[in-house]
Amino acid sequence: MQPKYPISGRGQVLALGAASVASAAIGQNTSLVRLVASGACHVDIGPTPVATAATGMYIAPSCVGEYFRIGVGEKVAVIQDGAATGNLYLTEMTG
Repeated sequence: MQPKYPISGRGQVLALGAASVASAAIGQNTSLVRLVASGACHVDIGPTPVATAATGMYIAPSCVGEYFRIGVGEKVAVIQDGAATGNLYLTEMTG
């Protein structure tokens, strides 16, 4: 497995809420995103993602990052699970 490296200055913070919120488009040289949630949430990844509790991937609140492959120009969308509060921390990575 190839090492993963964060790309400096390419992190985003998305607040969890009742409506889906999308990140900015993923930049050049990014092949992975590391997602860490401080509250339970659901995410979707794609060119025009809309996260829903019914179809989004569940992310448990923790200090452990989940890694997802992603393409240049794609986005990450997040929505809270139930009444959860917190943030989704996104770090663009190579590897």
